[in-house]
Amino acid sequence: MAGDRQQDDYPHAGAPRRRVLAAAALVPMLAGATAPARAMAGGTAGGKNGRLVKPVPTAVSGWEGVANALGRPGDMKRNLMYHTAFPRRDLLVRSHGVIVKPALALGSHVSFVRYADKSTMVMGDLVVTESELQPFIDALSEHGLGLTAIHKHLLSQSPDIWWVHVHAHGHHPVSMARGVRAALDRTSTPPPLMSAPPQPLDLDTATIDATLGVRGSIDDGIYKSVFVRRETVTDGRRVLPPGLGSTTAFNFQPLGGGHAAISGDCAMIAKEVQDVLAALRRAGAELVELHNHGLTDEPRLFFVHFWLVGNGVRIARALRPAVAATNVAPAG
Repeated sequence: MAGDRQQDDYPHAGAPRRRVLAAAALVPMLAGATAPARAMAGGTAGGKNGRLVKPVPTAVSGWEGVANALGRPGDMKRNLMYHTAFPRRDLLVRSHGVIVKPALALGSHVSFVRYADKSTMVMGDLVVTESELQPFIDALSEHGLGLTAIHKHLLSQSPDIWWVHVHAHGHHPVSMARGVRAALDRTSTPPPLMSAPPQPLDLDTATIDATLGVRGSIDDGIYKSVFVRRETVTDGRRVLPPGLGSTTAFNFQPLGGGHAAISGDCAMIAKEVQDVLAALRRAGAELVELHNHGLTDEPRLFFVHFWLVGNGVRIARALRPAVAATNVAPAG
C-alpha cells in the first residue's frame, strides 16, 4: 500500500506562512508524520506558471474501482463529484432531548473529484464516536490520508460524537478509497440500506422555500435547504466544484405540528463571520462550533454550526438575515 501513496507537497509553494504553520502543527497529531503531508497535496499539481487546475466532468461508470474499494455505490453531484454516503444509522443520538435522525447530523460522506491534470482529490466529513476517534485518525495516517478538522455539530449530545474532515490528493484514487474504507472499518459504520421512498413531511416546505429563497430537498425524512458560495473557491491551485467543502446548509427534522429541529451550518469568509453569528443569535440559535473545514482554501472559509428548535416557517424567516449576510446562492 505504501507504494500507492501520493507524492504531492502540501501546503503549496508560496502559501502564506500561517498556513505552512497550520499544516506543520497538524503533523504531530498523526502517527507517521510524512505520509499525510504527501497525501494532502497542495498546489504543486497546478502546472506551469501557477495556473489553476479545473475539475472535469466524470460519470459513475468511471469510479467503479473506488466504489469497490469503499464497499458501496455512490452517485454523481453536478457531474463533477463522485459522492458516497455512510450514514450512522447504528447510532441512537440525542441532542437536547431530540432523537437525531442520521440525515439531520449523522451523515458521513466522501467526494472524489477528477482534475484536468488527471489527478484526483478526495474530501470528506465523517462521523465517529469518541471511542472510535483515535483509532480512526490512526488509520487515516497509516494510509496517507490527511486530517483537516475535528469538531462537533451538536450540543448536549449523548453519546459523544465527533466530525472529522479528511483530505487527500494524488493519482491513485483507489488507494485513497482503500484508506477511507480502512478508517471506517475501525468504526461501527453500518452497511448501506435500500433507500425508502420520500414521505410527506409535517412542514410547510413551500413557505420555507419562498422565505429562504432556495428549493429544498428531502433526504431520509429531513428537509434540506442548501446554498453554495458565489466565489470560485480553490484548494491550493485546484478549483473546487461548487458546493464541495463550501456549502451553507439548514437541515429541518420535523417534530410534529409544523415544528422542527434544525442543525445548520453557514460557510463564511472572515468579514462575514460576526454579522452571521449575531444574526443567528437574534434568531434564537444556539452556536455549537466556529472553525475551518480546510487548510489552504481561498478565499479562506470559516463555518459555524448551530442548533435551533421551533416552528419551521418562523425559523426560516429568522434565518434569512444570516443567509443575506453571506455571498451565497441557492444550490442548483
